Amino acid sequence: MMKLIEALTILSRDPSSEPVRRRYFLACGFTPLHLTTFIRAHAALCDPAASSEILTGLYGDMVGNLERARTESVEAALVVVEWPDLDSRLGVRQLGGWSPSNLHDILRSAESTLTRIQAELAPLAQHCPVLLCMPTLPLPPIAFTPLRQGSSFELRLKELASSLAVWAAGLPGVRVLSMQYLDHNSPPGERFDIRSELSAGFPYCLSHASALGELFGALMAVPQPKKGLITDLDGTLWRGVLGDDGIDGISWDLDGHSAVHGLYQQFLCSLTDAGILVGVASKNDPELVQEAFRRRQLQIPAGKISPFQVHWGAKSESVRRILQDWNFGPDSAVFIDDSPMELGEVRAAHPEVECLLFDGRDADSVYRLMHHLRDSFGKVYLQAEDTYRSASLKTSRLLAETESASAREDFLRECQGTIEFRLGEVSDPRAFELVNKTNQFNINGRRYTDLSWRTYLRAPGAFLLTASYNDKFGPLGKVASLLGRTTPSSEIVIDSWVMSCRAFSRRIEHHCLHYLFESMGAEAVVVNWEETPRNGPTRDFLLSFPALLQKNRLTREDFQRAGCPLFHAVKEHANVID
Repeated sequence: MMKLIEALTILSRDPSSEPVRRRYFLACGFTPLHLTTFIRAHAALCDPAASSEILTGLYGDMVGNLERARTESVEAALVVVEWPDLDSRLGVRQLGGWSPSNLHDILRSAESTLTRIQAELAPLAQHCPVLLCMPTLPLPPIAFTPLRQGSSFELRLKELASSLAVWAAGLPGVRVLSMQYLDHNSPPGERFDIRSELSAGFPYCLSHASALGELFGALMAVPQPKKGLITDLDGTLWRGVLGDDGIDGISWDLDGHSAVHGLYQQFLCSLTDAGILVGVASKNDPELVQEAFRRRQLQIPAGKISPFQVHWGAKSESVRRILQDWNFGPDSAVFIDDSPMELGEVRAAHPEVECLLFDGRDADSVYRLMHHLRDSFGKVYLQAEDTYRSASLKTSRLLAETESASAREDFLRECQGTIEFRLGEVSDPRAFELVNKTNQFNINGRRYTDLSWRTYLRAPGAFLLTASYNDKFGPLGKVASLLGRTTPSSEIVIDSWVMSCRAFSRRIEHHCLHYLFESMGAEAVVVNWEETPRNGPTRDFLLSFPALLQKNRLTREDFQRAGCPLFHAVKEHANVID
C-alpha cells in the first residue's frame, strides 16, 4: 500500500519532464484532500509520460458536481458516491435524525437522490468517460437491530445503490469500480476515519484512500489487453504425461485429484469465447495429442485451439511459429508452462512474451494465475469483432498459401467480399480501439485519449470513416478506421489510418482510397505517414503508390494509374458526426 509521503515524492518530480498533461474531474460530496494526491500518484505510476490535474467540485453537492463535470474539458470524470451523499443523516457530521421513525424517510430521500444521480450520469457519460465508485464506507449504527443482524433498512439501502451500479455498468462510457477487488485490497473494517471526517470532512483512512487511488489510477490508464495465450499440455492443460501415462492416464477432474487443470481448461475456453486466441506449444507426439483430443472430452475442445505446435523441438521455436501465425507482437502474448526450465528457454528467446508458471500441485497459485490472466486479457467492452478473430485467421491462412499473384487474384474474386463504409459515429468504441491498439497497418502510430479523439472530430471538416468486411468465409466486422479532414481545395488529409491485421491482403486499404476519391470527392489525398518500428506492412502498401512515399500525397490520377483491381462490393452508410 502506498504511503502518503511516497505519493508526494512521486508528484514532486519535475513536471517539465512529462510532455502530456491530463485533466480529470473528481465528483464527490466530501473534502477530497488526500484522495486526489493518491489518484495522481498512482496515475503517474501507470503512465510515467503524463502528469495529471484533478478538478473538484463543492463540498456536499454530489448532484451539482456531476453537472459541473459536464462543463469541463477533461479526460474522464471520477465519481465517488458515499452514503451521506444520498442523505446527510447517513453521515456523522449532522446531528439529529437516527431515530427509527426516520428510517423510512431516509430511504425515500436516498432513492430520490439516486434517481437524480442517475439522470446526471447518462449525459456525463456522453461528454466524457466516467469511472463510478459506489459507497465503500460502512453505514453508521443507525438501525435498531444488533450489528450482527442485517436490518431491512440497511439491505434496502444497499439494494438501491446496487441497482444504480447495475444500470450504470451497462451504460456506454461508464466503468464501475469492482467492490470485490477493493475489498481484497482494503479491508472494509479499516476504511473509515471518524476523526478526519469530523475535523476535515475527509472520511477515509490513508490506506483506503491509497487503495481507491490505485484502482482509479489503473482504470484511468486502461492498458491494452493481451491478445493470445500459448499453453503447454503435459502437467498444464492436464495432469500427467501423455507419452508415459497414455490417453487414459491423464486427468483434469476431482476423481483424479486434478480439478485445477479442469478449471484451467474451462478458463481458457472462456477466453476463446471472448475472442482471445489460444495456441498449444508441447513437446509431444502429434498423433497422440490428436487422439487425446478426439477420445477425451476436455473443457476446451480442439476446435477452439489454433494453432497446435506439437513436436520435440524447442518451445521457443513453437512460440515463434504461433506468433507468426497470429500476426501480432510478442508483447501481446502469454506463455504458460509447468516447467521453469521451459519458461526460461522461451523467455530468453522472446523476452517480450509474458512467461508464467502453472503449478498444478498448488491450487492457490493456479487460482491466482487465473485471476492474473483475467486481468491481463480483460476488456472494457465485448464487441462482435472479438468473436470473429479465430475464423478470420483461418481465411488469412488460405490467402497466404496461394503461391502466385494470379491465384491470389482468383481467390479474392471468389471470396464474394462486401465492404461497408460508415461516416460518423464519434462514440464508436471499436473505431477508437482500433486506432489505439493497431501497430502494423498504422500510418504513424498516433494514439488518442477520449478527450483528444472527441476534440479532433468536433473540428470543422473532420470526419471518421470506418470499414467493415464480410465474405463467404464469414464476417470480420469493423477492420479499418480513418481520421481525416476535408479542405476547401478538395484535398483530404488523413491524420490516422489503421487496419486490423485480420484484414491484410484483401485490398481493403485500396478500397478505402477508392472511397475517398469516388464517394467523398477528393482530388488528392494527403497521408500523414511516419515510419515506426512496427508499421512495416503500411510501408509495403505505400510502396505500391510511389507518390505517397515521396511526398505523402496521392492524386486521383496517381491512384487510377496504379490500376489495382478491386473485387469487393461496396455499401455506403452515412452517419452525421455527433
